[in-house]
Amino acid sequence: MVNEVPFGSWKSPISADLLVAGSVRLGEATIADGNLYWLESRPAEKGRSVLVECTSRGDRRDVTPSPLSVRSKAHEYGGASYLVTDGVVYFVLADDQRIYRMGLHENTPQPLTPEGPFRHADLHLDRRRNRLLCVQEDYSPCAGDGEAQARIVAIDLTSETPQPPQVLAEGADFYSNPALSPDGNRLSFLRWFHPDMPWDSTQLCLADLDAAGKPTAVEMVAGGNNESIFQPQWSPSGELFYVSDRSNWWNLYRLGEEKPLWQREAEFATPQWVFGMSTYGFLTSDEILCTFTENGRWRLGIIDLADGSHRVIEQPFCDIESVHCESHKGVMIAAAGDRFPAVMRFDDHTGKFGLVASSNSSQLPEDAFSLAQAIEFPAGERTVHGFYYPPQNPNFRAPDGDRPPLIVLSHGGPTGATSAGLNLKVQYWTSRGFAVLDVNYSGSTGYGRAYRDRLRDNWGIMDVEDVCAGAEYLVAKGLADPERLLIKGGSAGGYTVLAALTFHGTFKAGASHYGIGDLTTLARDTHKFESRYLDKLVGPWPEAEDTYRARSPINHVEQLNCPVIFFQGMEDKVVPPNQAEAMVEALRRQGIPVAYITFPDEGHGFRGADSIKMALEGELEFYSRIFDFPLAEPGPGITIDNLDE
Repeated sequence: MVNEVPFGSWKSPISADLLVAGSVRLGEATIADGNLYWLESRPAEKGRSVLVECTSRGDRRDVTPSPLSVRSKAHEYGGASYLVTDGVVYFVLADDQRIYRMGLHENTPQPLTPEGPFRHADLHLDRRRNRLLCVQEDYSPCAGDGEAQARIVAIDLTSETPQPPQVLAEGADFYSNPALSPDGNRLSFLRWFHPDMPWDSTQLCLADLDAAGKPTAVEMVAGGNNESIFQPQWSPSGELFYVSDRSNWWNLYRLGEEKPLWQREAEFATPQWVFGMSTYGFLTSDEILCTFTENGRWRLGIIDLADGSHRVIEQPFCDIESVHCESHKGVMIAAAGDRFPAVMRFDDHTGKFGLVASSNSSQLPEDAFSLAQAIEFPAGERTVHGFYYPPQNPNFRAPDGDRPPLIVLSHGGPTGATSAGLNLKVQYWTSRGFAVLDVNYSGSTGYGRAYRDRLRDNWGIMDVEDVCAGAEYLVAKGLADPERLLIKGGSAGGYTVLAALTFHGTFKAGASHYGIGDLTTLARDTHKFESRYLDKLVGPWPEAEDTYRARSPINHVEQLNCPVIFFQGMEDKVVPPNQAEAMVEALRRQGIPVAYITFPDEGHGFRGADSIKMALEGELEFYSRIFDFPLAEPGPGITIDNLDE
């Protein structure tokens, strides 16, 4: 029986408990010695990140014992936090950011790096010299110009006690992707300098190594001059490959060749927010397995280096990342519109995929899922991309003539992208009778360099215009209630939320998850990786301080006249709590309904089960009380200031 119930009040099988109880966050999948490995961030264990192994026989186990958590904090966002090879795992321990070594069937790790204000990522084994290469960040007070100093270092694996590492490269603001040629004679790496981010301009460097393993004659062989290089990687035969956006599209190249291996108006890369991102790997010396995105959907392909041919692999996934290969086998993390993100195995001989581990063990009826619909809509004279999710619940329908509340999602970054893969945090809303529009606003990746560069000097303008235009487009189509237009986002997406609510009248309420209210504070207080990010998005700091102030919602709070709920981790170093607190206090003084939910032990992004649950249930209750519609189940009982009920 289908019940007639107003939008927003539908009883959903997708609860906040379901999202955290049976759910993990998957990351850093790889293949080594025939076995598969990946990290699981487990909300039920307060976000502990566990290294998991699946053998070639299908046996699965945790490699790192409780309470150890594997996570790098380099660049704050981390990534590339472990390496498995020859029966040994090398990993970065979340608690102290030191590198440890442990046999795969042992439980006691041995520290390899000294104690100190250091962070590490991007581990690479130098077998010939019995050492480990990695990126190191030095946070010593005298490290350099008040910022952490980045280096590529070598760690001796023969010493019984941790020794200071040998410096192989320094002087640039940032480094990543250190890797040795198969013969061990040459070192490749990426470097870049303020104010560029890695998707703006990076330099691919190559150096010979002397008898002591020190680089000589370092040469920039690609990149620079507003060319972004991504994932340089050596083939088994000793050729260096990389991805470049020199043609407007991130395409795959072999060093020494002008033409891409597969010239396509598609992106074979993604913005390098974390270390170790991988979109391709070598199945053999002559065969590359790669993923690329077209029109918002990630696809898989194979490039034959012997004859130059290439082909698309038919498969059901629309979101693919963390591609790694070894001996005709591949591994990746993939999701479809109706499939949870999962670690997937690929067999080159058979062309078949196998499920290794899913991010969610819940069994839900497929007809409860709202499938993403790729849409384009106008924002002035430009075209903007997004994914529209209609309300979907087989047990309910709304009264005739009723239109659903619409939640517009603004992804973080702002240099990032959303995808159409199954996301229970979207389905949580659609199954309750909300429509959702997930916007890849101007500046998002996946649509070419020109689309990405639209946001240069325009953050807080074009992105805001785009999310507003998306909401208005769906209202005009009869797909959303104009009186219940909502917007939510986290981090940089939270800034777009606050700017949209302050400078435009499209939305009636919003939710900011660790979002930015004061650009000047962000420019002064944020961490090194993003400390000059806004130079390209807003203007050079401090020369453009007037522009920063003009675009900061906190300076125009008198224009903000609709309710907002804020969620903030008190250990957040990327967007400090003072950002949210300043906005909350301003709204309280204005007499506007506002709620402020804090999490004492959370940083940038929420990892704990209780935090994730409160963020969802608290936001739903906030909307129900603001717009006066009943909930199918009671909320957590949040406090909303200035709300007369």
